[in-house]
Amino acid sequence: MSGCLDYIELPRCEGLDTVAEKRNLIASVAAGILFFAGWWIIIDAAATVPSNDDFKHAYHTCGVLSTVAFFMINAISNAQVRGDTMGTGCMGQTGARVWLFIGFFLAFGALIAACWILFGPYVVHKCCDDHLWPGIAVFLQNTFIFFGGIVFKFGRTEELWE
Repeated sequence: MSGCLDYIELPRCEGLDTVAEKRNLIASVAAGILFFAGWWIIIDAAATVPSNDDFKHAYHTCGVLSTVAFFMINAISNAQVRGDTMGTGCMGQTGARVWLFIGFFLAFGALIAACWILFGPYVVHKCCDDHLWPGIAVFLQNTFIFFGGIVFKFGRTEELWE
């Protein structure tokens, strides 16, 4: 049964060649839209529920940590992590890997904290009977920033820079 589809060829789409050439542009725009959408959602939640009793201002910390993690993850290139660069930099390949690990640690930590904020105060304890939106907004903000960072880090290719 193996090999039954080996000789089947799908027709080539002519338009996909231009998409491959614009991979960095598409990934950068998609990551920017995700990052913008995350902050726009939390700004909307803060504007619609201005009371500190319904939406504690400390919940913005998750978004700030996600933003810091976004910049930490994308501050170094994949070549630095692999050790393919000409210069070793400040701490070399090990330093780049530690920096990337700390960035992902912050990103996942902020996402987990956003889940806790959504389910702890808003779903389980129902601190605000009328407002579930701030908890959802904190979770969506961190999710969009996280996936924006992932798209920006791994969606682009460094071969076009050479």
